Amino acid sequence: MANSCALVWLRRDLRCDDHAALYHALRRFERVYCAFVFDTDILNALPRKQDRRVEFIHASVLQLHGALQALSAAAGVPGGGLIVRHGSAAECIVQLARSLGVQEVLTNRDYEPEAMARDQRVAQGLGELGIAFSDYKDQVLLDRDEVLTQQGQPYSVFTPYKRAWLQKLDAFQLKPYPVARYAHHLAPLPAEERLPTLEQLGFERTNLQALPMPAGMDGAQQLLQDFLPRMHAYQEARDFPGRKGVSYLSVHLRFGTVSIRALASLALERAVQGDEGAQTWLSELAWRDFYFMILWHHPHVVTQSFRPEYERVLWDDAPQLWQAWCEALTGYPLVDAAMRQLHQTGYMHNRLRMVVASFLTKDLGIDWRRGERHFAEHLNDYDLSANNGGWQWAASTGCDAQPWFRIFNPVTQSQRFDPDGRFIRRYVPELARLPDKHIHFPAGMKPLELQACGVQLGVNYPHPVVDHASARQRTLMRFHFLQSDR
Repeated sequence: MANSCALVWLRRDLRCDDHAALYHALRRFERVYCAFVFDTDILNALPRKQDRRVEFIHASVLQLHGALQALSAAAGVPGGGLIVRHGSAAECIVQLARSLGVQEVLTNRDYEPEAMARDQRVAQGLGELGIAFSDYKDQVLLDRDEVLTQQGQPYSVFTPYKRAWLQKLDAFQLKPYPVARYAHHLAPLPAEERLPTLEQLGFERTNLQALPMPAGMDGAQQLLQDFLPRMHAYQEARDFPGRKGVSYLSVHLRFGTVSIRALASLALERAVQGDEGAQTWLSELAWRDFYFMILWHHPHVVTQSFRPEYERVLWDDAPQLWQAWCEALTGYPLVDAAMRQLHQTGYMHNRLRMVVASFLTKDLGIDWRRGERHFAEHLNDYDLSANNGGWQWAASTGCDAQPWFRIFNPVTQSQRFDPDGRFIRRYVPELARLPDKHIHFPAGMKPLELQACGVQLGVNYPHPVVDHASARQRTLMRFHFLQSDR
């Protein structure tokens, strides 16, 4: 297409390697611009001006700009880079496409209902100008209708979905997009283009630099290289929050600073050789696709239970219990340590996400939607599909959820997955002097024993806000009545 021009709109794909939309644009068009929008429709709704995610995105955008410049220069076309805007994305992209005189805007697909509605508005606005709009699969391995039952229906149970998913996960699906081959089609940046600072976006610095969460494509590769020698132990090590057992790549998957195809290829190569750690990690990537598929086919899960009958569950209105959970003052050390990790770092270990979600919904009897929103506000790697799926799994309202009568015991979970209290001591230091066998439940100790360890319940650490055994019975009654009404 001689003299043709296109715009690649980057969103959850902040990299310039193995990038579907960028590849298709470079292969089809003579000149290709790349743009990212700090979307005020999203940013203005954030409750704080110190947000690690915004700072992470900003740092990743800066790095992507440099990577595009380097890619362009290596292809003999100096002056490339990233166009950055700050405003309503739906308006900015249409205006930018018009000013650049492009024939098409290409982007990678998003599956969240609000994002899909935004893209429809963009497509309509572009169409009125005679500009085409196209999207591509990139943030998942298999999407929408690619994995269906023999009856042509979406799966609602993970295990058969995973079997079908693995059968379709062939070399073609994992083949990387050779972006660099066509990089000579990158267009020089328009004059006067400048990248905004974090402060110009209206946000302040956080403690991101002090966390082991390096941003951008380089940060993703740093974490990946650290994880590869540990992948073989993932199956066993992933459940222990006090150990370095997981990849810590979830935030990079969330913002697309690493290719999901590259990660799956590495895992599959080892999995077929019998590496159980790689097999388990590959299953986690399958869960990720599964929840994206559920969100696509069942968008009602955003605000409602996947299983409609569970909308009749009567959750408690318990403001004091809710506050104790939010403030990490429940009297159950593992729950409190997990919540403090979340608030201090923006990260929570996956085992602990299940523990605290079960505790909120089945010990405190509080609606899963409230916990889901709290995670959405604080998690660095917040992803609507996985967050919603995880909370509905814990609350027994979702697809393939744990049975309603399965209720995690926060004490035995602590004894099993943090046996020496290493994780608890890190985030609940007031309990550091307690012996290992008692650190999981200080309320089980005698007052003089606690005093000897510098702990006084109700003074420097709270009494348990509920009795687990009694709370468990209440939950069984709550769901039993629902079952008997069917």
